[in-house]
Amino acid sequence: MALGGNPIFNGKNFRGATQAPRVPQAPYGQAQYGQRAPGQVLDPQNGWGQQQNMTDEQLRQMYNQPAAGPADTGRMTYDDVIVKTAACLGVLLAGAAVTLFVSMGLASILMIVGALGGFVLALVNTFKKQPSPALILAYAGLEGLFLGGLTRVLDLMYPGVGLQAVIGTLSVFTVTLLLFKSGKVRASPKAMKFFMIALVGYGLFSVVNLVMMMTGMTTEPFGLRSGIIGVVIGILAIGLAAFSLVMDFTSIEAGVQSGAPQRFSWTAAFGLTVTLVWLYVEIIRVLAILRGED
Repeated sequence: MALGGNPIFNGKNFRGATQAPRVPQAPYGQAQYGQRAPGQVLDPQNGWGQQQNMTDEQLRQMYNQPAAGPADTGRMTYDDVIVKTAACLGVLLAGAAVTLFVSMGLASILMIVGALGGFVLALVNTFKKQPSPALILAYAGLEGLFLGGLTRVLDLMYPGVGLQAVIGTLSVFTVTLLLFKSGKVRASPKAMKFFMIALVGYGLFSVVNLVMMMTGMTTEPFGLRSGIIGVVIGILAIGLAAFSLVMDFTSIEAGVQSGAPQRFSWTAAFGLTVTLVWLYVEIIRVLAILRGED
């Protein structure tokens, strides 16, 4: 994985993806460890055995067997990433569904619990050297509570905004993936530097805005992110989230190509889930701001 990618992947660098140590070379004419010498065949119990114990048909079947693929050797594959990402999103949707069957007051409480718990687990999973499926799925469940509560509150104020946000998130994800697959959008070093600068600036603005809202310095529903300024900042944030998806795809592609261990498919799924949650929040906030201006 290239340096400067998604911060979730940084520091891990897909440990274990390096090539295995070279096998010592045996003298000429002798078999190396784990390799077949002339006239030998593989015996499942005794290792390399003599050829005369196998028929021609058995030898032909053995040599016609397909070579072991990445999944057979415990390496990360795109299918692994898809399955584990689907698992994370499934748990997220289950958490969101919980908020639909409780009172509005309880849904608001679950939203706060999900936001705080999800933030803590996001940090834990980001800085863990090895991925933990249980913690990643727990993060997805907590984020589901947060998104479900947030959607229910905003959808009560602006009917239909939740469905619009879901469609918007899926649209941005699909377009970004297609552009990445076509090679038209790539996470170049220059683009990643710009992304990091913009992300730090956006993060500082968000902290200041949150403090002002909590201290009562602004009474607007979204604080400084209201009106046309809020829409502009929201569009910028959506662009940052979309580029974060590009970096996720780049990191996943690098992990598969370098033969990263299969367990890091959970890291890839976690990174995609974090980005999709961020993207959804930004889209539904922009939609709510626009609806509030009507």
